[in-house]
Amino acid sequence: MAQNLYGPGVRMGNWNEDVYLEEELMKDFLAKKDKGQLLIQRNRRLKENLLRPMQLSISEDGYIHYGDKVMLVNPDHPETEADLFLGGDLSLCMTPDEIKAHLSDELEVPCGLSAAQTKIPVGRNTFTVTGQVLRYGQNFRLGIAGGFADRMLYLSSDHRTLMKSSKRSWLQEVYLTDEDSYLNCWQAAFPDPQLRLEYEGFPVLANAKLLINHCHTNRGLVAHRHLFLSTYFGKEAEVAAHTYLDSHRVEKPKNHWMLVTGNPRKDSSTMLDLSKRPAEDTRVLEHVAEPGTRNAPGAHAFTRPM
Repeated sequence: MAQNLYGPGVRMGNWNEDVYLEEELMKDFLAKKDKGQLLIQRNRRLKENLLRPMQLSISEDGYIHYGDKVMLVNPDHPETEADLFLGGDLSLCMTPDEIKAHLSDELEVPCGLSAAQTKIPVGRNTFTVTGQVLRYGQNFRLGIAGGFADRMLYLSSDHRTLMKSSKRSWLQEVYLTDEDSYLNCWQAAFPDPQLRLEYEGFPVLANAKLLINHCHTNRGLVAHRHLFLSTYFGKEAEVAAHTYLDSHRVEKPKNHWMLVTGNPRKDSSTMLDLSKRPAEDTRVLEHVAEPGTRNAPGAHAFTRPM
């Protein structure tokens, strides 16, 4: 089949039609540019929102409160089950589907999640604690705006099915949705099983290790450092809902998380920047055990809810 090797300027064939076609394409391009609908413009706006610098809440008493803005961080630990893995502290991040992100100006739901090697609070990894005062063993929700001002998505999960599971491990999926339901509810648990019951009902410690369990399925939030995802922002680790136990029936470090708050010494930094992190101690129990603490200032924060 013959191929036209000449352009419209040669005045051969359907040159007039080709000229009008180029003019229409240019008009369509300029119209989309004026409306901000070009692919590169949508891509730039989405990245600006997701990577917008955020300010974490500063905990003055060392505990997590309602409305606090925090980062969910899986602390660094040696990975013994694989040779290749992401090291360092991994923060839970919003990870929109790359194709859907190019087709829409808004975040598509459900939206995916991943764990990334970033310690800077930005729109995609800054969560807001919603619900009542955060205590061990009580329901709470984690919402994220992703840098957008008029929308809140909630950390959610549900039972695994043949049609719905995590991408790499095929375990229970964790995602973000704007639907308000019991699937958004999570509970914080103290990582030491011998002290877990004693800590129930007491305020959650900021910047200390804890377990985050899904209320509906009783599965723990986990970061799979050895399972990589090719995301909108590069190579990151898979996040799922599954509880891993060692030979002593204790949750493994991949199930450990920290609710990281802001650093009062600097702007736009976190408590991860400190050379020495706050130790996982028994401050709550010691405070309650001290005589006369019920009448001390702030003692109401340590009383069990009725």
